[in-house]
Amino acid sequence: MTNSQNTTLAVVAHGRDDVRVERIPLVTPGADEAVVRIAFGGVCGSDLHYWTHGAAGESILREPMILGHEVVGTVVQAAADGSGPAEGTAVAVHPATVVATGERYPEDRPNLSPGGTYLGSAARIPHTHGAFSERAVLPSRMLRALPEGLSLRDAVVAEPAAVAWHAVSRAGSVAGRRVAVIGAGPIGALIIAVAKRAGAAEIVAVDMVEGPLERATRLGATSTVVATDADAIARIDADVVFESSGSPRGLMSAVRAAARGGRVVMVGLLPSGEQPALISLAITRELDLVGSFRFAGEIDEVLEALADGSLDASAVVTHEYAVGDSLEAFAMAKDSAASGKVIIAF
Repeated sequence: MTNSQNTTLAVVAHGRDDVRVERIPLVTPGADEAVVRIAFGGVCGSDLHYWTHGAAGESILREPMILGHEVVGTVVQAAADGSGPAEGTAVAVHPATVVATGERYPEDRPNLSPGGTYLGSAARIPHTHGAFSERAVLPSRMLRALPEGLSLRDAVVAEPAAVAWHAVSRAGSVAGRRVAVIGAGPIGALIIAVAKRAGAAEIVAVDMVEGPLERATRLGATSTVVATDADAIARIDADVVFESSGSPRGLMSAVRAAARGGRVVMVGLLPSGEQPALISLAITRELDLVGSFRFAGEIDEVLEALADGSLDASAVVTHEYAVGDSLEAFAMAKDSAASGKVIIAF
């Protein structure tokens, strides 16, 4: 598909069950913005929520919005102010922006900035457009040059892998320890890969269906448990448990799977509002319940680990679709039994 100078093909959410692949105007870049020719984008759960519900949690679509925040590409026009990578540089994208609001948060944890924005998010008006497009105008500070030897296709998992890397860092050291991962979708699978790299002695993957468990094994899980087997979950006795299903039952399983004095890292984002939880069991076992939200600067470490081969995430990507088939890509990504990470080629 050819681009005119001032337009680009993009994947745009207009509302619930209304995602379109359409040609839109390419905005004029500011002095600190670069134009990136997007090569690949990974479909995230938030993209699926905007498609199926017209909202991701409390972020409700109120105007058309370009989806996508897991993207890699090549700079075709460098920022006019000289910041960021030069033209021709292959880059990954850190999709977060810190916005000062006067509210407190730890300065070394910018992912907790209460006024922060993320590519492809309807949390604010106007919405923050994503980068599922043939060309995207992006702040140069978001761009990370790929290390030598790392291909764009292999780098497409850098953003979700950074989420996994951050989650593992929230657990403290996992070296030599027994780890359990509840929910072996793309994020859970990447947590397994990162935990393996970090030296976990045992990694138990838990999921409802067989497909994710098979992928988990390829990524480093030493054993698997079907999520409906409550007795098997209670016997896991893990030092660290990662909850990545984003469901109340998953969190209950995580508490049951944790050893006394263990730690539960809550990665999957549960629906807003009150949720059932086994708090009494967490108290009597003296469990540490720790939140993990997005990531800070871990994407730089992820890119180096992908490049040197110490992080092998190749089994996470299961399907690739052309941009014109984006709706088919979304449908496949929604089927967790059949797919891991689904990517779109632009």
